[in-house]
Amino acid sequence: MNALRKTCAAGLAWLIAAPAMPGQTRAGIEPVKPQTSVLLRPYQAQTVPPARLGNSERLKALIRAGHLYLTVQDAVALALENNIDVEIARYAPVLARVRLTRAEAGGALPGVPSAAAQAGTVASGQGVLGTQSAAGVAGGGSERVSRGAGNAQITQLGPVTQNLDPTIQSTTTYAHRSIPQPNAVQSLTPVLVQDVMNTSYSLQQGLLSGGNFTLSLRGNWLEENSPSNLLNPSWATTLSLSLQHNLLQGFGRAVNARTITASRINLRTSEEQFRNQVITTVDAVLNAYYSLLASGEEVKARRSALETAERFVRESRRRYELGALAGVDILPAESQEAAARRDLIVAETTHGQNELRLKNLISRNGVADPALRTAKIVPLDSLSAPAAEKLPDLPVLVEKALERRPDVLVRKAGVESAEVNALGTRSAILPRLIAFGTTTQQGLAGTGRTVTQVTPGQPPRVQRPDPYFVGGFGSALGQSFRRNFPSINGGAFFQAPLRNRQGTADQAVDELQLRQSQLQLAQFLLQVQVDLTNALAAAEQARTRWEAAAKNLELARALLVAEEKKFSTGVSTPFEVVQQQRQLAQAQAAEASARAAWHSARLALERAAGSTLETYGISLDEARRGEVARAPAGPPAREDSK
Repeated sequence: MNALRKTCAAGLAWLIAAPAMPGQTRAGIEPVKPQTSVLLRPYQAQTVPPARLGNSERLKALIRAGHLYLTVQDAVALALENNIDVEIARYAPVLARVRLTRAEAGGALPGVPSAAAQAGTVASGQGVLGTQSAAGVAGGGSERVSRGAGNAQITQLGPVTQNLDPTIQSTTTYAHRSIPQPNAVQSLTPVLVQDVMNTSYSLQQGLLSGGNFTLSLRGNWLEENSPSNLLNPSWATTLSLSLQHNLLQGFGRAVNARTITASRINLRTSEEQFRNQVITTVDAVLNAYYSLLASGEEVKARRSALETAERFVRESRRRYELGALAGVDILPAESQEAAARRDLIVAETTHGQNELRLKNLISRNGVADPALRTAKIVPLDSLSAPAAEKLPDLPVLVEKALERRPDVLVRKAGVESAEVNALGTRSAILPRLIAFGTTTQQGLAGTGRTVTQVTPGQPPRVQRPDPYFVGGFGSALGQSFRRNFPSINGGAFFQAPLRNRQGTADQAVDELQLRQSQLQLAQFLLQVQVDLTNALAAAEQARTRWEAAAKNLELARALLVAEEKKFSTGVSTPFEVVQQQRQLAQAQAAEASARAAWHSARLALERAAGSTLETYGISLDEARRGEVARAPAGPPAREDSK
């Protein structure tokens, strides 16, 4: 016994002290398992990296001399690395994977008896009290010996998933008792003194099919002062295997694995939700970038209009000094100059707001970063539109949208998850029928003693133990494994509510909600087609408006040039020149706005078709990591040389 304990203790110490296998250092947001021994790792907390609140190095690399030089691709890359909405969404798939791991572990097994309930018990047939219990009589004291039960404990019935992780339990108790004996015929002592040690080991495992089994080994060591005990001290061992399984309610892998299946669906859903957040952010960044380009061009147009108005005021004043123009004719020119100055201030304010919006989208802390707060964004791309464009056909767009759009895939997954969850209520409507059984092998061994009983008027009786029971813990354990003293019991448990209104109502509610989800999915797919039709029409209209605005701008420029020539020859008036200046400024702003509207319409069409990431070559793996492999474009060479 001592040798066995020493061996087990040495093995346990080696496992605890064993060095962990070398692991790779992982960067990111996923929990990191402790780098310790395999034995202790499941019981130590994982380390979750701190939240990443700083910006990537790409942002610093793009700032030169107080200017942030941005291409469209750089703006998208900065958003994937630094946008805080994307960073928050990045945790969703990680959480879904952890929840899947939790679901794969199953539910909790029933608790085991407490140590106090096992303390001091002896096996049937072991010692004085065990002999009395086996014979059906009670000795001194209030000790009751636990015998094999005829029923099984019914736990976790129905569709509740069993614990799928094996559980090892060990309990060791020690007791010292002094029990007065009112009848000392058997114990031959007025006070029975016992030292009892109970040790139990068990392995519990749930089955995904709807049951569980328990393999247990129990050893009872007893030493007492009774001279009538033929085995003292003694070991009693019990090796048992118990199994219970659902046969109606809660039967089958599909029912018991529905939580795991739903968690896997949720993992797919979380990936699509993350992709949807990436698309939303990229769409917002592109719109902000093109809006910044449009407002920048409007600022240039308004500044050019102001310069033209100022030049015209100077020319009008010169003509007034020469006497070629009346003083009242200067007022329209000065009024136009004031209006142009006002329009320039409004355009610059709008441009600053667009710049701030873009800064917040491509950084974690926005203008709280001193370098970013003072930096002026210099867009390196132009707000251009192709001369000719052929938009995809509507059937092609619908087919792509149904395959790629994250919101479509999420809704389909929701219906699939509802179908999986309905398996639980369909199973719960069945009666409960649980089969259970236990097989037990016992053993008994101890140090043999010769007992001489002296009865007045009779010759002394000498009793010796059966040599088969003389031995130690190994002998008793060998008897258990050889099934020298086997016992077996089994049975079934049946329970059925007579009306079962709760089960049928729950099942009907789930089925009706499932039908609602299917209809809502069909309705949403119809709405997707409507959205694509509208987005396609909007893109075509935006293209037409831009072409009309471009022609109108050309006409306004030509009219202004012609009016200025007429004014220089004295044919036109300042009022007419001012009118043409205003029309040119409005045409320039309208043309820039139409180009930006065309880009926004194209982005809306790509988002409705679910092709935003493919169009701009965005890798979802890079978005998950928050690291874009593409090198920053940086400022143009002429800026570096300054």
